[in-house]
Amino acid sequence: MESSKERFKAVARCERAGDLFLLSNLHLFWREALDRWVGEGAPPEIVKGRFRRDYFGMERVRELFEIRSGIVMPIVPVAGTHSYAPVPPIVPQFEVQVLEEDERTVTLVNVTGQTQRIFKNEPTKMPLYLDQPVKDRASWQQYKKRLDPDAPGRWPDDWEGYVAAMNEVDSPVALGVGSFFGFLREWMGLEALAYAFYDDPAWVEDMMDTMLDLELVVVERALSRIKSVDFAMFWEDMAYKVGPLISPAMFRQFMLPRYRKLTDLIRKFGVDLIMVDSDGDIRTLIPLWLEGGVNGFFPLEVAAGMDAVALRQEYGKDIWLIGNIDKRELAKGPREVRAEVLKKLPYLLQTGGYFPCVDHAVPPDVSFENFKLFTNTMREVAGLPKLAF
Repeated sequence: MESSKERFKAVARCERAGDLFLLSNLHLFWREALDRWVGEGAPPEIVKGRFRRDYFGMERVRELFEIRSGIVMPIVPVAGTHSYAPVPPIVPQFEVQVLEEDERTVTLVNVTGQTQRIFKNEPTKMPLYLDQPVKDRASWQQYKKRLDPDAPGRWPDDWEGYVAAMNEVDSPVALGVGSFFGFLREWMGLEALAYAFYDDPAWVEDMMDTMLDLELVVVERALSRIKSVDFAMFWEDMAYKVGPLISPAMFRQFMLPRYRKLTDLIRKFGVDLIMVDSDGDIRTLIPLWLEGGVNGFFPLEVAAGMDAVALRQEYGKDIWLIGNIDKRELAKGPREVRAEVLKKLPYLLQTGGYFPCVDHAVPPDVSFENFKLFTNTMREVAGLPKLAF
């Protein structure tokens, strides 16, 4: 019997046509949406990821985020609300400090050292970022100390036991391998980083080299022992509605050589599926990522002009794709929900190399009935029986 791992890799490599493989870890939901669904008759357990996975017929992916070179958006309970922050590559992390609180907001220093203001009534809403930990070369030298690959706490305490357990996992396994632009933006803020590319490019090079050194050690140590890894994941979030946040020429100068070094190492261990998570319009960066060894792209934000069908027609089987279901259409009526699925899935499933999901988190204006219809319309296209819910 074909394993879930084999099936995942066959779909991603465009070797398996017509297969509906729903990656539970990349089907993200606003907590407010799940609360709404409970009010609309969904089982209360819908707020739990494992329950949702089984309820909507999704597949589990195991992520190696215990090794802190990866990135994810965890929920960190703080003062009755939630603090959203990327899992940093820094060890030790900062201690969370609540600076002030009122009925609507909490202002705190999070685990990455950022000062942020969080809205209590909208816990999934992006916070306001008020201050960043890296302001100049002096503060960078202090922050840099937290990027030691051998720092106590970076690796599981029982490394041998962890390796043995991971090598027994029969579901797809993803290794988070970090970021270049994305982490720098988290440390400095976008405006300060944008100026640094012009005013002090050597400093930007030093920060990226520091991340590269960390990531090379993590990848070498992890992949030399953990043989169950099926794909690698970068996180960058380096584009917005009309294009990338730095020019393709800057990407080529600063990022491309470092991508090559890291993806060459990943491929040395037989992992040939390497994806990047970036919102916005990334079309001008895709050729550069391909040149740098990245071949998978998520979430393909429709509002930014991303079109998975057009990308498949342009790049053929050189890329694999995740996302591109327009969350705005799922918030409309049943006709629009079905139309969004039917104009994309028949072609994309048949060509392979596609994992459908919403182009990022499902927002609270999507009803429970609409999401069930979305799920069953996908199953209809794939020739699967509808779920009774």
